[in-house]
Amino acid sequence: MLRRVALPTLLLSLGCFALASLASAYVVQKGDTLYRIAARESVTVDELKRLNNLSSESLSVGQNLKLPSEAAKVVKLSGLEVEAPSVVRQGEAFSVRLRGARAAEARVRFLSETSEDVRSPAEDLAPFGAGGEYAVLGRVVLGQTKPLVYEVRLGSERITGSVPVKNTLGRVQNLNLPSSTTELLQDPGRAAEDALVEKAYARRTPQAWTKPFAFGNAIKVISSGFGQPRRYNKDAKITYHYGVDFPGKVGTPVLAINDGTVVIAGTYPVRGGLVVVDHGLGVVSLYFHQSKLAVKIGQKVTRGQKLGEIGTTGFSSGPHLHLEVRVRGEATDPADWFGKLLP
Repeated sequence: MLRRVALPTLLLSLGCFALASLASAYVVQKGDTLYRIAARESVTVDELKRLNNLSSESLSVGQNLKLPSEAAKVVKLSGLEVEAPSVVRQGEAFSVRLRGARAAEARVRFLSETSEDVRSPAEDLAPFGAGGEYAVLGRVVLGQTKPLVYEVRLGSERITGSVPVKNTLGRVQNLNLPSSTTELLQDPGRAAEDALVEKAYARRTPQAWTKPFAFGNAIKVISSGFGQPRRYNKDAKITYHYGVDFPGKVGTPVLAINDGTVVIAGTYPVRGGLVVVDHGLGVVSLYFHQSKLAVKIGQKVTRGQKLGEIGTTGFSSGPHLHLEVRVRGEATDPADWFGKLLP
């Protein structure tokens, strides 16, 4: 699997941002050749050499290479400049960026969602921002492999674009959990719990954050990564890990990843001690399995504020924080958010 390191993104405060490159860097591994990397990325060796100013085809382990397949592509419409990623991966949060005097008038839809198992498919989205720099947030559903199709409309004009979706998920993990554990998923209270969370996903409030997202907890180890396909037992349906698990001692503070409003704070059969924060624009963060909660519904919170404490409540086999970041209800990789104002 390619090891990628995100390049820095230029950000401005108060909702304004620069239209920065979406390029990423690939770290050369032992056994890599320029030909093998080009084949994996579906590009030519000459493209890689030109992008990286290489005079030869020799590589060194640890060398950083720019990958052209990750560069943004820009199109124009009546003076409006539209920037979209040229490739996305399953579970990715991304931005379609709009620049120009009429950027605020444009509307964006993701037409491919009409054929996907997705919440609020092809929702008509108004861009947010200021000063001629605007954006719309997109998401790629886990398990989706067909190209993403977007539409940008400005008055009577419209353009569409197609973006390939990469499958970067690993092999299916068979957890083989005992029936005594999986029975928790059949708790009679689960339906009400899920319905409550779905209401949070349906919220569409103004952008509440003006600073990059940050994971302030002193937890550095991930016990279970985002997007892992899994079965609870050999006969079960394949599901995905919709968040990231951070193990920690019971009582370790759980901190808000950005500003927002608490819309759920309580203890539930599956998610255990749960806090959900609405950050606006259809973005919510969820914090599972807490032993104690430190906030109430309706409370405004700021980035880094304590929400509760790590525990092992609900469907949990040990003390940890399960963190999710959802865009209009669909799970996105938290790593796409940290250190950024926008993904």
